[in-house]
Amino acid sequence: MYCVDLNSDLGESFGAYTIGMDSEVIPLISSANVACGFHAGDPTVMGKTVALCKENGVAVGAHPGYPDLQGFGRRNMNVSPSDAKALMTYQVGALDAFCKANGVSMQHVKPHGALYNMAGKDEKLARAVCEGIYEYDPTLILLGLSGSCMLKAAAEIGLPYAAEVFADRAYEDDGSLVARTKPGAMITDEDEAVERVIMMIKEHKVKTISGKVIELCPHSVCVHGDSPKALAFVSKIRAALLHEGIAVKNITEVVKEMN
Repeated sequence: MYCVDLNSDLGESFGAYTIGMDSEVIPLISSANVACGFHAGDPTVMGKTVALCKENGVAVGAHPGYPDLQGFGRRNMNVSPSDAKALMTYQVGALDAFCKANGVSMQHVKPHGALYNMAGKDEKLARAVCEGIYEYDPTLILLGLSGSCMLKAAAEIGLPYAAEVFADRAYEDDGSLVARTKPGAMITDEDEAVERVIMMIKEHKVKTISGKVIELCPHSVCVHGDSPKALAFVSKIRAALLHEGIAVKNITEVVKEMN
């Protein structure tokens, strides 16, 4: 039987600014990546998001990013490995405080935006990210792009990891995500997204932006919570998964079954 985790990046509202439809999306997913206040989110939002996840039985993970509220963490930054490691420890620890206050255990850590993409290709940065997580709690699962440097670094230091694929992003031939600045980077058609997700799960393959078919490992499927179509995407994808006999389970359960 096939199974997969369905995750979304959430808790990205800040002060008077509301981003995403968290209360509608959370009941439909199995794992949530909660912003930790650097690229988005704030202490109040973090606490409310964790509480909402607990209420709906959704596993909680930290979503740390670069200190870049204005750029939503999507601008590349020149950060040393030691600083990147400290950024991870700081943000993961902050969200874990809210998890403990709500009586839930943190499941995973998924870096955000530019940090995620840069660490996917930079071995030193990837190692720093993984060390920051491992030294805080070696049982946390790193959620990273399938085939990326982050997953390799996690394996090398003994940090549990899960491979992530994207429902709403296009892929380059090397398995990286197409930069948002390029045409065609975002998948906006709901039916196309569903078709791609089913192919990734059942065949472990995806068609790149150039038309090439590459292989990947799908432990978890991400739908971005800040997308205007986030709710529609998550609803359709979840319904399609169940129709195809693909069970939706959190990352911990999926990794156990697939490994």
